[in-house]
Amino acid sequence: GPVMRGEAPIAFDRASAREKTRTISIAALAFTGISAFLQAAPFAYVANEKSGDISVIDITTDSVVATFPAGKRPRGMTASRDGKQLYVSDQPANALQIIDIASRKITGKVDLGESPEGVYRSPDGKLLSVAVEEDNSVHFINTATGKRDFQVKTEGENPEHAVFSRDGKWVYVSAEESEVVDVIDVASRKVHTTIKVGKRPRGIGFTPDGKFAYIACELANRVYAIDVASHKVVAVIPAGVRSNGIRVHPDSKTVFVSNGADGTVSAIDVASNKITKTIKVGDRPWNMAISANGAKLYVANGRSNTVSVIDTAKLEKVTDIKVGDTPWGVYIPD
Repeated sequence: GPVMRGEAPIAFDRASAREKTRTISIAALAFTGISAFLQAAPFAYVANEKSGDISVIDITTDSVVATFPAGKRPRGMTASRDGKQLYVSDQPANALQIIDIASRKITGKVDLGESPEGVYRSPDGKLLSVAVEEDNSVHFINTATGKRDFQVKTEGENPEHAVFSRDGKWVYVSAEESEVVDVIDVASRKVHTTIKVGKRPRGIGFTPDGKFAYIACELANRVYAIDVASHKVVAVIPAGVRSNGIRVHPDSKTVFVSNGADGTVSAIDVASNKITKTIKVGDRPWNMAISANGAKLYVANGRSNTVSVIDTAKLEKVTDIKVGDTPWGVYIPD
């Protein structure tokens, strides 16, 4: 009798405690799972120049899940290697905005020269390159300090993109008001050579194997294939009218070029350096991004205020996603 009466509450309390612990553990696991999901969820970030914000696309559903401010005129964009920060060039502010990805808020900025545009991260994550148009230079930002380490004057005028080679040794710079690509030697912090290309070079992409770079020349309506080892042009590929954006598939077999006046994207076969298919997208397609698995290409359509999604296996447009005003480009963290 009395022993049982004394034990029953104790047994009940233990059971309660176990149940509470179990509930807390499940809640903690659920929270951890949600946090992990939010951190790992595959997002594409779209810089909208005129609306001064960034649209966030969930690339599993191809829908916009958030929009947040990013200065007055965001353009080029990259992320820190750990995926915690976005770096976005803000043209009127002459600055690089630093955005915390988790909170989606601006947490700092780096002052640059007049009219910064393309932003790229070195393979080791230690440096950012920013093409600064009116400065005719590329600024190199130390990601550890958040400050500019050095800058290199370009021979070409009005640089737009400054892209690291796959080994991080070189930065190829396209200068809009020229017919050359500057090749910066990162270690020596100076221009190593220039490569003659067509009029108004714009987008640049390196094949993942590091062997070739592809440059879109807008007024030439051509794409130039460059052998990285020799910095020599090895092929000139006729493209659409006002070819500008470049994105290379992760398998190194296909290069995509956006043709601004045609409202199309063309697929170039790397083996033959010939266009295999051209896909209709929105108006004024510009800079692009590709999902990590290479399955989908995302194309910013500057005059349609949309992002077109292309199935890279079928080479067909899947959908158009409404974004902000005048999307400049798309960035997907790797």
